[in-house]
Amino acid sequence: MVDIVDSATRSRMMAGIKGKNTKPELLVRKYLHSRGLRFRLHAKELPGKPDLVFPKYKTVVFVHGCFWHQHPRCKLAVMPGSNIEFWKQKLGANRERDQRNKKMLKALGWRILTVWECQLNDRYLSGLAGKIIAKDKEVNAESTTR
Repeated sequence: MVDIVDSATRSRMMAGIKGKNTKPELLVRKYLHSRGLRFRLHAKELPGKPDLVFPKYKTVVFVHGCFWHQHPRCKLAVMPGSNIEFWKQKLGANRERDQRNKKMLKALGWRILTVWECQLNDRYLSGLAGKIIAKDKEVNAESTTR
């Protein structure tokens, strides 16, 4: 795919992408809040600073962008065509960090749910609140529903 902007402009655009309060995260927060669920945001004391923390249910939610966290088999997780080695290293490090944080959270007794950007539709979100309040220790949170 040919880039329609020069590399300096693309670099500036990529640098401006924020990590907190993203549109997908805000959609999830708004939906869960409207269902009566209350949560803490970006708990610095927990590994990985989860996007949403539900202490009452000992559950954390990560809202991942499919590109930045390389959602397997997702059309939004396409590797850029330029500076390929940089992106392989960067995105690979993101996935390794995610796995490390999940392992630490599980060791602390937290349940972990991951919501992918491509899953943000009414059908998926309607089941998310139920997964959060479920008593089961193991919840299938990483379905690839699109």
